[in-house]
Amino acid sequence: MTDASLAFSDLEARARAMAGDVPADRISVRDHVVDVEIGAFQAERGVTQRLSFSVVVEVSDHGGAQTDDVDDILSYDTITEAIMAELDAERLNLLETLAERIAQRLLHAPQPQRVFVRIEKLDRGPGKLGVEIVRDRSGQSGTAGTDDTPAPILTFLSSTALKSHGLGTFLDQLEQDGVPTILVVDADLPTATDSWPARNIALLQADQAAWRLAADDARSVPVGTRTELDWGLKNGQLSVWAPSKMVLDAVDAPVSTDLADLTLWFAQQVDACQILWVGCPARDIPGISSQSVMLEDLL
Repeated sequence: MTDASLAFSDLEARARAMAGDVPADRISVRDHVVDVEIGAFQAERGVTQRLSFSVVVEVSDHGGAQTDDVDDILSYDTITEAIMAELDAERLNLLETLAERIAQRLLHAPQPQRVFVRIEKLDRGPGKLGVEIVRDRSGQSGTAGTDDTPAPILTFLSSTALKSHGLGTFLDQLEQDGVPTILVVDADLPTATDSWPARNIALLQADQAAWRLAADDARSVPVGTRTELDWGLKNGQLSVWAPSKMVLDAVDAPVSTDLADLTLWFAQQVDACQILWVGCPARDIPGISSQSVMLEDLL
């Protein structure tokens, strides 16, 4: 088989061509179609499109054929669950990222030795637009599942707190205490955001509120991604959450753009240990300590 014909053949043919002298057993799911919101273009936001997934997994020797026991094999459900888990984790821009994450998730299981993933967009052109990757165990870092990011305290600064003359002194205390902290800045946002443009505008206004605090206090650094947040928590930075990217990229974010609602959701995303509601009533969330405080009580 030529390279050109192999490139346009099905994944099983590619797996056979790359098998070498000792072909491995293969488990496959083909043409699994799911409606997904994905894409880097604005036209792809707020709408779903059909993605077709084909996955071939080469597995190590197992005794499933002899024992006839489903626990001895790699289940087809493992493949479809890996696809859905990555789709549910967050909204992504690129098929390449999604394919990589599916492959790496599958390779964390003990049986897979090599994974072939093909993802195709069915609704974005006259034909199928897609990517195809091959990954094996040699590409794993072995550090999956480790995370030494400290559990932060979220500090919600109400509009009353933001206007207080004691705000600077309060931020001084946060810096001196050295407790990993993320600030969330209240903003007067419209809550009736029943259209995609209106929701984008409201969240960009929330970002602007974070940047206004940074303009008034140079220690406060607006951050919008998990990577930036994790770095800030590990390095003592006083981070201010700029929510638009994380909220728009998430698959489970609240529809509401009320900053208090978003704070409760955000607390779960970053595994916060506590929420301080400064200058306003506390909002409770199961499993996370929640406390209302006034600036005068903290100074």
